[in-house]
Amino acid sequence: MTEASTSDRLDRSAIVTLVALSLGILVVANDFTALTVAVPSIEHDLDTSLNRAQWVINGYTVVFGVLIVTGGRLADLFGRRRVFVIGALVFGAFSLLGGLAPNIGLLIAARALMGIGGAMMWPSVLGMVYDIVPKSRSGLAGGLIIGVAGLGNSIGPLLGGILTDTLGWRWIFFVNVPVALLAVLVVLRNVPESTRGGGVRVDYAGIASLSAAVVLVLVALDVGSANTFGSPWVLGMIAFGVLLLPVFVLIQRRQGDDALVPRRVVYSRQFSGALISILLLGSVFFGVLVYVPQYLEKELGWSAFAAGAGLLPMMLVFAMVSFAAGPLYHRIGSRLVIGIGAACLTVGVLVIALVIGTGYLPLVPGLVLCGIGVGLYFSAVTTAAVTAVRPEDSSLAGGIVYMGNVAGGSLGLGVNTAIVLAAATFTVGIRNAFLVDAALGVMGTIVAISLIRSEGTRTRTPS
Repeated sequence: MTEASTSDRLDRSAIVTLVALSLGILVVANDFTALTVAVPSIEHDLDTSLNRAQWVINGYTVVFGVLIVTGGRLADLFGRRRVFVIGALVFGAFSLLGGLAPNIGLLIAARALMGIGGAMMWPSVLGMVYDIVPKSRSGLAGGLIIGVAGLGNSIGPLLGGILTDTLGWRWIFFVNVPVALLAVLVVLRNVPESTRGGGVRVDYAGIASLSAAVVLVLVALDVGSANTFGSPWVLGMIAFGVLLLPVFVLIQRRQGDDALVPRRVVYSRQFSGALISILLLGSVFFGVLVYVPQYLEKELGWSAFAAGAGLLPMMLVFAMVSFAAGPLYHRIGSRLVIGIGAACLTVGVLVIALVIGTGYLPLVPGLVLCGIGVGLYFSAVTTAAVTAVRPEDSSLAGGIVYMGNVAGGSLGLGVNTAIVLAAATFTVGIRNAFLVDAALGVMGTIVAISLIRSEGTRTRTPS
């Protein structure tokens, strides 16, 4: 026991590198939420409409979600360190451009290009962290990544609000630059390159078809959330995006081992089970993220900033529990951690559904349960998915997991919005939507505990 424990200890270089990689994840995750409170200031300073200012947020989110699988595949093919460094430099450079942008068009463009950098950084970090952390402590890697991401999402509105009120919204962009440069310097110094070597072919057709499908669906759902789901344009984009998915599958079969998503990855029972579960439970979590703040604003009269802060009981617990999930993963096994987490998230959203309309304080127990559930579930299921594939495919697996979360959230938002709009009142609509989400949570829990093995050590898919 002592020898194993000693061999599993992280040396100083590994710890410094993990801190630098965590900073990279922190700024990428922080940028999803930090600008939400700055939209009114951007709207005023750049003399633009709310709809255009909102695309400062949406542009980053859509591009990131569309390209993260591509970023993961490129990291596995050409080296995680190389792709991370390029991504961090792109992220930092266009953060600087965003901070200096004189008009809304250039700001939206800068944010979209930041999304490209973030989509290269995230899966590269995931692969590097799993390489650095000993295999016997792989749960620590998942807990670290998801915990830091949860922390970044949690502090985003607070940090964004402080910077906007003191130095101005442009500093939300400027602070990214030194952090990105520091992460690059530490990674170049401490992380050896990992690459599969020569003979690499990029699946451009796969990238194009998957990107087109995802961007059509994400943009349609974003536009449709503004009470226009019945629009022919929205329905047409969704239909065309869905029709592109079989085209993507056909391309992947023809590409073989050079495919954007090789068959060996999706044919893993554990990976597929994790992905299906993430699609279902991602929709549950996303519903809480979107509709609880809207309830606080529209029904309780809270300000936008206060409504965002109303999620803190969930988000802070999410971050804290994620860090604790790693040791728990190895102590009781992945299946049990995932099952407990999924069950807590499901019960949490059910509690919220039952008490919504009675004020804020009755929501807090449900929010805390959701935070516990998300912290346990997403860290453990990420580790289960990534360790189910070959080590050389881990960045791709991480990218697919994240896209599954985004896709599940986006589809869940579409379903929730349709339910809310069909209800007699806003509060009744949220209650009905969350009851449906609870049913999806039960399904996701069953899938997870049925298809995911209970283990805490890394396994490799046979060649």
